Amino acid sequence: MPFTDRLIALAIVAVWGFNFVVIKWGVAGVPPFLLGALRFACAAGVGLLFVRRPKLGWSTLAAYGLTVGFGQFAFLFSAIKAGMPAALASIVLQSQAFFTLLLGALWLREPFSPAQLIGLSVGSGGLLLIGLSSGHTLPLAGFALTLAGAVCWASSNLVVRHIVRQGQQPDMLSLVVYASLIPILPFLAMWALFEQADTDWSAVLTLNSAAAVAYLALVATLFGYGQWSRLLSRHSANVVAPYSLLVPFFGVLSASLFLGERLSALQLAGGALLLAGLAIGSLGPRLLARLREVNT
Repeated sequence: MPFTDRLIALAIVAVWGFNFVVIKWGVAGVPPFLLGALRFACAAGVGLLFVRRPKLGWSTLAAYGLTVGFGQFAFLFSAIKAGMPAALASIVLQSQAFFTLLLGALWLREPFSPAQLIGLSVGSGGLLLIGLSSGHTLPLAGFALTLAGAVCWASSNLVVRHIVRQGQQPDMLSLVVYASLIPILPFLAMWALFEQADTDWSAVLTLNSAAAVAYLALVATLFGYGQWSRLLSRHSANVVAPYSLLVPFFGVLSASLFLGERLSALQLAGGALLLAGLAIGSLGPRLLARLREVNT
């Protein structure tokens, strides 16, 4: 990968890591469900001007939009509003990789590799340690909601795999933009049911809230996925995908610098185990394949 593309990859994961800090700032003034509606309305409103619709049916777009859009972010925004630290949210949400393995085995009958089984075991130990810290520095509700968001993200991964199995290769930016239309109404409905009466419009209609929405929609969504899709079109997935392992690093660093968050020893150990399991599961099969090639 050329040096400029490496810099772009680092910029993307830095943007996605800082995303958790922005969510923390956003839910301080905007109720979680309203924030979700505004984020996807902004992303779709701008993205539709530049991106062509993918050659997919609306039922497929709905499945993707409801899982990765509404499900993931309804739970994640609510988790951070409930007190989930941004740093830990950036780590725990990566458990989506393990839920993808489990759901893939159940739904798509995809087998585990030995490295993936080891990674799943190590990562599960990390989640257990983080869960044990709940009730003191970590709210149990926030932890549970973040895990639910990870399950929804994993479900969206299976939607994409199902699309690929049907012989289609959708452009991810196009898929994300058009799927952004789907969560808007569910978010607004949830806001009307649970948040409308307590919405402080003086806090919603501020420059800080507008900046948070703009970052989430334009920077994290359109820039992030747009450039990620560009990298995937130029390089193989096994070259680009490992950079996503750096998202929690930037998430923890950003939360420390901008929010003053500090993880406990138990949370640090759990986070390290979770990320180690993720690295083993995602990089292990490739390393073993390379070793076999060298030996032959």
